[in-house]
Formats: sequence, structure tokens, C-alpha cells
Amino acid sequence: MRSLLFSIAAIAMTALPASAQTLERVAETKQLNLGYRLDAAPLSYRMDDGQPAGYAPLVCVQVAQAIINHLKIPNLNAQFVPVDASDRFEKVASGEIDILCGAATITLGRRALVDFSIPIFVDGTSLVLQKDAPESLESFSGKKLGVRGNTTTEDALRNTLASIGIQAEVVVFDTHGAGMAAMESKEIDGYFADQSILAGLFFGSPKQADLKMSTEILTIEKQGLAIKRGDTEFRLVVDSALSELYANGEMLKIFQKAIPGVNPGLAMEAMYLIAPTVD
Repeated sequence: MRSLLFSIAAIAMTALPASAQTLERVAETKQLNLGYRLDAAPLSYRMDDGQPAGYAPLVCVQVAQAIINHLKIPNLNAQFVPVDASDRFEKVASGEIDILCGAATITLGRRALVDFSIPIFVDGTSLVLQKDAPESLESFSGKKLGVRGNTTTEDALRNTLASIGIQAEVVVFDTHGAGMAAMESKEIDGYFADQSILAGLFFGSPKQADLKMSTEILTIEKQGLAIKRGDTEFRLVVDSALSELYANGEMLKIFQKAIPGVNPGLAMEAMYLIAPTVD
């Protein structure tokens, strides 16, 4: 990603009013800020050398190029900015970042604060547990279940447990790495996250032989790029870029590059077919 001239840097302050629309502000400042998650591999994460990586940042590289072409500003500076799960949408709403590129489930609650592009990924909440443990949720009564805080997964887990009357202790972690470490040391009995994130944690775990990924999925979650609410012109440019990526087959190539050895599921294949038509 370094060859694409995207850099990690502090966000520059601008003199434009907060009410300025995104394309207007980007054209004036010649800067496009792309937020990305640090710990949501393989969708969005930071490599050991400090560079952004993952499916969503790769998608955003292509979207950023489309924005550069639309504005006809070849010297526009597009930079990736790390964000945290707790304040990522607030940074979009305030204009601190222009696009949130990573692991953002589209919900009506979040749309009260930001808008979303057309979906770029379909995921589902699942869990990692000890290899010899039963997979039914009923078996977790009285157990400790881990989850990353400030995520839709936490809400889904709590709602599911309440709906089926399971009394379990929900242990909230600041990072997926911390949650997986607790799972490996048997401090918790199961760890819940998006299936794509769990796959990265599971296959990278030194305790993989002692663990297993559940075949059950609690939720189906559509993920998109978060942008400023009400900015229809900017959203049209972003959605047009994504639609072109679906139409020319580039989105599938990005998936295969970001998640090698994994075939898109039926929901992802459907997205390739139902993306808006490019005219």
C-alpha cells in the first residue's frame, strides 16, 4: 500500500467551516482523510511496520482514486488515520475523517449520526471456544463470554442472551487481541466477534489446536463505508466508485487479496449481483 503514496500522518486542521460539504472541503484543502481500525483483521488493521492493511482500506484506496479523478486534483493528499471503535463515527460526523474504512456495520442507530455507502461486505457474529466445548448457547449458562466493547457484536450478544434467558457473565475487552489472549488462557469460555475477525484471530493463535470456531452465526451484518450524514453529492461519488468496482470484478480481486484462500459466501456473491448498475 506504500507504493500508492498513502501516508499515515496527523490530521491537518482547516479553516473551512464545519458545514462545508466534503468534496468542497477536500478540493480546498487538497486532503482526504481515511479512517481505519487497528485491530479488525482481516477487514481493517495496522501491520507491524505501521501501514494500514485489510479489505476495507484496500477498497478505500480505489475509492480515493475515484475521488481524485472526480475532482481532477492529481496532487491531492489522501492519508490513512487510525481510529478507535469508541469514537470512529463521531470523527466522521465532525469531519475529522472523510470516510471510515473498516468493519462498520450499517445500523439505523448509527445512521442517526452518519450515512453509509452501499454495502462492501457481509459478515456475521460467531464465536471461538474450547475444542471440546458444546456449541449451543444454552451450554454457556453461568459461563464467562468475551466480546469487544463498543461494537454491534456486544449488543447482539447481550440481546441474544436476554432473549433466550441465559444467565452468563459478559466480559468486555478493549481489543480483540486482549479478548483472544483471555480465551487462550481459559479466563473466558467463549469469545464473540465478527466471523471474519475471528478467522484471523483463530488461524493466528498459538493455541489453535486447543480451540475451535463455532459453525453457528448469531447475526448477519452488512458493512459499509461511513461518511458524513446528509452529504448526498459525496455519497454519490463514493457509491459510484464502489459500483464500478463490483461491475469490473475488482471487488472480488480485493477480497481474494485481503482474505487469501477464502471463497466469498452466498451473501457476498449476491452483493456482486445486486450492486447498483453503472450507466
